[in-house]
Amino acid sequence: MSEDRVRGFPAFGAAGARGRFAKSWWGRAWLSAMEDTALDLRQLKQGRKYAAAGLVGPITVSPGRIAAVVEDADGGPYRTQVRLAELSEPDWTRFFDRVASRAGHLAALLDRDMPHDLVEAAADAGVDLLPGIGDLDPECDCPGWELPCQHAAALSFQVSWLLDADPFVLLLMRGKGEREIRGELESRTAPGSLSEPVAAGRTPGELPDLAGFEPAGAPSIPAAPGVPAEAFALLAANAAGQARTLLAGQPWPGRRHDAVRLAAEFPSAAGRLGEGSGFERAVAAWTHGGPDGLDVLESPWTPPKAALAAARTALADVTDEQPVFERNHCTVGEVQLRLDHRGRWHPYRLEGDTWWPAGAPETDPGLLLG
Repeated sequence: MSEDRVRGFPAFGAAGARGRFAKSWWGRAWLSAMEDTALDLRQLKQGRKYAAAGLVGPITVSPGRIAAVVEDADGGPYRTQVRLAELSEPDWTRFFDRVASRAGHLAALLDRDMPHDLVEAAADAGVDLLPGIGDLDPECDCPGWELPCQHAAALSFQVSWLLDADPFVLLLMRGKGEREIRGELESRTAPGSLSEPVAAGRTPGELPDLAGFEPAGAPSIPAAPGVPAEAFALLAANAAGQARTLLAGQPWPGRRHDAVRLAAEFPSAAGRLGEGSGFERAVAAWTHGGPDGLDVLESPWTPPKAALAAARTALADVTDEQPVFERNHCTVGEVQLRLDHRGRWHPYRLEGDTWWPAGAPETDPGLLLG
């Protein structure tokens, strides 16, 4: 097995209250796969304590397996591992083709991000990256019979922290290391190495034809050699947006943020920037609320109590239905309102079992219940 397919991570040490919960959505999905299968919640509670106390030793990650030695005040140490099925080669091929077909997906991975629409695009191709219920198979040489036992739970909690920092850890468990993945993706995205047939009238490596792409209100830009004017307009708009952000003294939020913004500003190019319902919801959120709209879609937070009390008062004037508050989300029947950090409420409507952005934000939540 190549060096790229075995990674070792030093022990975390005592984390105290900090780091007990995964921060990334894919790290939380990993924990959900473990928690939803657990037969004894007491084992999970104890495992969380072990993880926070630094009782898990160095972690080894390899295809299909994570392993560590876990200390225990009542015995041990115990050799613990959690297994996860590797992807087949046909699965990997479909995954590489999907990621390479969207520049935003490749850029996100290289930025140590795993956007929802990347995972959804892989699932559409029949490739499940994240584990589901029953996919994690814990093993431990302790005398306990629970699945997972407290030692395997402790290991799983700490692995979620590894995933927060680097989603390539998950891909390694699924069978391939970062160097190998980079090589495969670069070979598919290099000029002259496209994974899909070259369209009629195009040569390998040529920019795609964006005929019909008409950004509203865009200035007239002369065509550059080999670059369609429409494509140049999109690139110019992207550069201008980045420049405004940097001149305002704000950090550049990343390539996925740019892909969502551009898809909202140039709908005719959206299909080239991302796909899947997760990306579509992100674009809708940006369309209605700009960067604040995207933030309330993807990042729940806990507002001050005074803000929630003011919202209760405003809603009591327009509805008899009792609102349900969960952090910055307020649900009233089939309407959900989400509070951003600037004090504006963003409306959402239930479509199937998913909340979708439904309009522009208002500072008075009562105006959104019409």
